[in-house]
Amino acid sequence: MTPAIKISSVSKRYRIGGLHPGYMTFREMLGGVLSAPFRKLRNSDARQTLWALTDVNLQIEQGELVGIIGHNGAGKSTLLKILSRVTKPTTGQVELFGRIGSLLEVGTGFHPDLTGRENIFLSGAILGMRRAEIERKFDEIVAFSELQKFIETSVKWYSSGMYVRLAFSVAAHLEPEILIVDEVLAVGDAAFQKKCLGQMERTAKGGRTVLFVSHNSQAVTALCTRAILLEHGQLVEAGSPRTIIDHYLRTVQASAERMVDRTWRSADEAPGNDHIRVRRIAIVPAEGGAQNGVDMETPFRVEVEYWNLAPGARIIVNLAFYAFDGSPAFETFSLGEHRWDGVARPAGLFRSVCCVPANLMNQGEYRIRVVFLDPDAVTLFDLHDGAVLTVHNRGDAKMPWFGRFIGHLHPRLAWSTELIHRGHPVDRVSAGVGDALLEAL
Repeated sequence: MTPAIKISSVSKRYRIGGLHPGYMTFREMLGGVLSAPFRKLRNSDARQTLWALTDVNLQIEQGELVGIIGHNGAGKSTLLKILSRVTKPTTGQVELFGRIGSLLEVGTGFHPDLTGRENIFLSGAILGMRRAEIERKFDEIVAFSELQKFIETSVKWYSSGMYVRLAFSVAAHLEPEILIVDEVLAVGDAAFQKKCLGQMERTAKGGRTVLFVSHNSQAVTALCTRAILLEHGQLVEAGSPRTIIDHYLRTVQASAERMVDRTWRSADEAPGNDHIRVRRIAIVPAEGGAQNGVDMETPFRVEVEYWNLAPGARIIVNLAFYAFDGSPAFETFSLGEHRWDGVARPAGLFRSVCCVPANLMNQGEYRIRVVFLDPDAVTLFDLHDGAVLTVHNRGDAKMPWFGRFIGHLHPRLAWSTELIHRGHPVDRVSAGVGDALLEAL
């Protein structure tokens, strides 16, 4: 077969720096200059270096649809950025055979003050489409997004779902030989996600190569012809999607107990960016809850502690619960639930707490994704593997059949039963026939 991508001994090193210390006085600056040589002796280069990828070798053939899976920080996005030429590898080389198009973030190039029509041309140009190509495909893009009525409206008035529809519609109509897509199916409703999957499948069947990063195991299984698993920057295994996903789920389940209460002591080592740094994510059951999880009949809290590094930011916390097969269970937002929602916040450490009632979730294991948004639905930071929740079912001796119900929810709903008429229905029918015969005689 003809190769589309050749990755040869690729490694990527980043140097880790601390957070900006803010403005210093002259005295502090002078002290820093004098102590700098001693700091260099104390801090070795090993502590300042992170290898996001280590000696990755991979060949992808033309027409393949390859899924890339792995934990948060496994190196998936770094690999895509190297393939998209956003960054260069520290060692090794990448060979690309054909024009490449990448969708590393939905909504790249969108401006809130421009209309949908204007943003189609702007985003298309940034993604590498020529103006004549955009004009030729304009009607198809609008039809795919299903936003004909709102195409002349400024996108700042769009809902988050409308925004995502238009952004993906532009990217979906690129025609490169190699298409790189990073976790775009984590947004949008189920019907639109299905539509996006169909579009990507048609792209691959047209002979083009698709590289697809997703935490949705079901999408990878249904869509991809091959999958690769990355762990700690290394390529662990490549093969059929079902085999690779089973391997990945085993590693997730093995680490579930370590994911119940996660704490990062300093902002330097915590996951995040210039906006948000996560300090702690914990699942706290009410009194009587299981030590390695929660009982179905036990309420629990999900506590999220985080540093806000951007004074004046407005932050909304979203928790999305997924089963380990990637299927979504439910999600919840903090919007309107506490005094800091929609309000400009000072820089500092915050704690958001979500209370989940008893008798809501079905037994099983769930991955909790933590997303920090602003009121305009712009993602500030997305932590895919925030925590792992294990829900137990202790059962009931009165109901030996009581086990795992279908679905991800197991709510205890209000039921009532009442007696409408006493007696067997056959007796009532027989009596009615007898009365009719007597009347006839």
